Amino acid sequence: MTLWTDYKNIVDGLSTAILMLDQTLRIQYLNPACEALFGVSARQVHNQLAADCIFQDPKDLDPIQDVLESQVGYIKREALLRFNRLRSVRADYSVSPIVDDDQNPKLLIEFRELDRIMRISKDDAQLHHQHTNRQLIRGIAHEVKNPLGGIRGAAQLLEMNFPDDIKEYTQVIIQETDRLCNLVDQMLGPNTTQKIEPLNIHEVLERVRTIILASAPATIVIERDYDVSLPDISGIKDQLIQSTLNIAQNAYQALTEDQTQTAPKIIFRTRVIRNFTIGGTRHRIAACIEIIDNGPGITEELQDAIFFPMISGRANGNGIGLSIAQSIVNQHHGLIEYDSEPGLTRFSIILPLE
Repeated sequence: MTLWTDYKNIVDGLSTAILMLDQTLRIQYLNPACEALFGVSARQVHNQLAADCIFQDPKDLDPIQDVLESQVGYIKREALLRFNRLRSVRADYSVSPIVDDDQNPKLLIEFRELDRIMRISKDDAQLHHQHTNRQLIRGIAHEVKNPLGGIRGAAQLLEMNFPDDIKEYTQVIIQETDRLCNLVDQMLGPNTTQKIEPLNIHEVLERVRTIILASAPATIVIERDYDVSLPDISGIKDQLIQSTLNIAQNAYQALTEDQTQTAPKIIFRTRVIRNFTIGGTRHRIAACIEIIDNGPGITEELQDAIFFPMISGRANGNGIGLSIAQSIVNQHHGLIEYDSEPGLTRFSIILPLE
C-alpha cells in the first residue's frame, strides 16, 4: 500500500474525481475535479458522513465497508449518486484501500462520470442551434423592420395631414410599430462592441439580488452561497447582469405563480470548476454561477425548447428572456446548462476563466 502524501499533489491535478474516506466513512478529502463533479467545496463537506451526502442507499455502503476490512478493492458500475439530495450524478466508481502517514487505513474512491460525454454532445448541439437561430432571426428582423419603418413613416404623414381627432389612431400605429421594432431588437440580442473588462461576478449577482428583492414579497428568500476565492472574469458587466437577471426573474415568477409553494427560495451559488468542455474546447478552469429555485419546475414538453425565441411556459411571457441570456453567455464564450424537476430547478452559467 502507498502513503497518501506521496501522491496528494498529483491527485490534486487529475481530471478524474477523487474522494477519500476515513475508517468511519467520513469525507476527508476531495480533489478539485470531485468538487466540480458534485458542486461543493472540500471545506464544506469535510468530516461529513458519506452516507449523509453521497451514498444514500445503504446497499451501496456495505461493499465499501467491506473494502476496509478485506483490503480488497471494489468497483461499482452505473451508480446513481445524489450529493446532499441536490445534484444527481451517474457514474462508475472504484474503491481502493490506502494508508495515511500515521498508518491509518483509508479509502480512495475514483469516480468516472457517465453523463459527461452525453452532456458535451448535448452542449455542442445547443451551440449549433443557437447559431442557426441567430442567423434566422437576423434574416427575419431585416424583413420585418423595413416595412415597419414604412408603416411608421406613413402614420406620421397621415398625422400631419388629417384633423386632430385622427391622431389618436395614428399614435396607436406609431406606438405599436415602435413596440414591434423594440421586440425585434431584443430578439437580436446585445451589441457586442461594448468594453470587455475584468469584473467580480459576485457584484453582478448582488445587483441582480437587489433588483429581485425590490419587487419580491417578503416570503421569498434569496440565499447566497459564494465561493469567495473565485477570480475575476473578463466580460461586459451590464450584459452579464441582464443574462443573470433574466434567469433569476424566471425563477422568481415561477415561485410567485406557484400557489402550493409555502417556502419559496432562490439560491445564488458560485464555484470554480476544472477541465470543462465548451463547444469542443476544453477549459482548464471556469466559473460556474448557479441559480436554483424550489418551484414547480419546467414542464417536460418545454425542456428541449426553452432557449428558443418566443417559447414560454407562462401565459403572459414573451419567450425572449432565456434566448437573450443564452446569446449573451455565448458571446462570452460560455454556456448555460439546466436541469429541472418538481421542487428543484437549477440553471448553471459556465464562463471560462482563462
